[in-house]
Amino acid sequence: MNLHAIRAIYLFEMARTWRTLLQSIVAPVVSTSLYFVVFGAAIGSRITQVDGVSYGTFIVPGLVMLSVLTQSITNASFGIYFPKFVGTIYEILSAPVSYFEIVIGYVGAAATKSIILGLIILATAGLFVPLHIVHPVWMMTFLVLTAVTFSLFGFIIGIWADGFERLQMIPMLVVTPLTFLGGSFYSVNMLPPTWHTISLFNPVVYLISGFRWSFYEIADVSVALSLGMTVGFLVICMVIVARIFKTGYRLKN
Repeated sequence: MNLHAIRAIYLFEMARTWRTLLQSIVAPVVSTSLYFVVFGAAIGSRITQVDGVSYGTFIVPGLVMLSVLTQSITNASFGIYFPKFVGTIYEILSAPVSYFEIVIGYVGAAATKSIILGLIILATAGLFVPLHIVHPVWMMTFLVLTAVTFSLFGFIIGIWADGFERLQMIPMLVVTPLTFLGGSFYSVNMLPPTWHTISLFNPVVYLISGFRWSFYEIADVSVALSLGMTVGFLVICMVIVARIFKTGYRLKN
């Protein structure tokens, strides 16, 4: 394995984060703080507790997942799309670097950024509400799995996109609505039976449910199912990425 190549790609992508610190870190943290102010004041005054947990504390895992999902996709998609846009992707493909090493470099950097951001948001949430993580190991497991999985998904979007409009289309029109409807700010068990059944077709429900369980030991679906869905989506993304590099889809033409 060419560790020097992986390190070069990884450090290049990480360096871009520090050059755009306001956009990459500060803006998501400010947005999350506003969620606490708005939802905590407006809704928290009407819904005091959910499953025995105060509303402000209940929404913390959902807010972290919301940021991690969107930032993982954005970081990874832009990271691979920009070399395609300026034409430097051909230099990478012609270098003595395997496809596996390219993916590790780009996806590893995107996932690292998202994990750091998630932890910063978690620390920020501690300024607004009291936090207690019952299963910190499982919390980090779900956080890392989610960041890696959706960084791979963003990598796929970056290769598929042929313009900046398409680059933003799936995150804005698909992922963000699914996250809001996936129990970020409520428990899906609070929904009427019909909507509860429909919500179970939303894959984000399983991610947020498992992540929330690691905090408070409350979940909308079983933890094993949440973990299985996350790993399953990870495997699907890995298969798609492998197929893309095998066929050269939108990379060699």
